[in-house]
Amino acid sequence: MNVFIMGCGRVGAELARELDTEGHTVTIMDTNGSKFDNLPPEFSGTALVGDGTDEEVLKKAGIDQADAFVALTRQDERNAMAAQIAKQVFGVPRVVCRIYDPVREEFYASLGLVAISPILEYARLLKEKLGA
Repeated sequence: MNVFIMGCGRVGAELARELDTEGHTVTIMDTNGSKFDNLPPEFSGTALVGDGTDEEVLKKAGIDQADAFVALTRQDERNAMAAQIAKQVFGVPRVVCRIYDPVREEFYASLGLVAISPILEYARLLKEKLGA
């Protein structure tokens, strides 16, 4: 699978590492080149400095070949915008974005985006571990 990840923080870097280790083709992009320090030395994917909401940058990065796109920045609006561009403009089949504000999760879902709120997911996990 050819996966494009926007955001090379801890989660993006870990996802890139796991996918790369499993043999997937991974491209990870961040506006801050120092974020690539989060990637392990053995990462064999492509790391690009750029804005994942810029259509020209995405074209040059080869998003038209992506099977999946994941938006993992700390900004809900950027994640949603990039996810919409990947899905609607470039026709990427699988698109997921992280949304910190749990209230927005439902709204973004109404736009046809798979939006995951780590706050809601973590609360559900904690509840499950408590046996409640």
